[in-house]
Amino acid sequence: MSWYKNISMSELRRKRQEANATGEGARTTRIGRKILIAVLIVAALALTMYLVKRPRVSRLDAFAKCLAARQVKMYGLYWCTHCEEQKEMFGSAFQYVPYIECGAKGSHTEQPNCVQAGVKNFPTWQFATERHEGVLRLESLSEKSGCSLP
Repeated sequence: MSWYKNISMSELRRKRQEANATGEGARTTRIGRKILIAVLIVAALALTMYLVKRPRVSRLDAFAKCLAARQVKMYGLYWCTHCEEQKEMFGSAFQYVPYIECGAKGSHTEQPNCVQAGVKNFPTWQFATERHEGVLRLESLSEKSGCSLP
């Protein structure tokens, strides 16, 4: 208590005011931290959404575009498991492959343009000078088309 006697009332008041001011400052700092954390969380969620929804560039995009430039076509059926297997080899790059759907939606009949083209088995690959029926490895497609794989 001896230190208490040496401090005047005005000094005690000033120290209390400083302590109160520091408490308010601490509250303000806590609120600022919470706002900063909330902003960081929102930014992280926005970045995640962007990365999930952005168009992906496949390593096979250039290969599939080359097939299109060389007028290589794939005839297929939406219910054909081998056609699906062939599509999966390309992944997202398949969007660039010239694909002719031969199945009539809602039935298991073929489109007239595929019948007229003489396509009997699926998938069928049509090259400039030849036709191949069945699933082709990407390496074989590369050799037959002249398009290089990445």
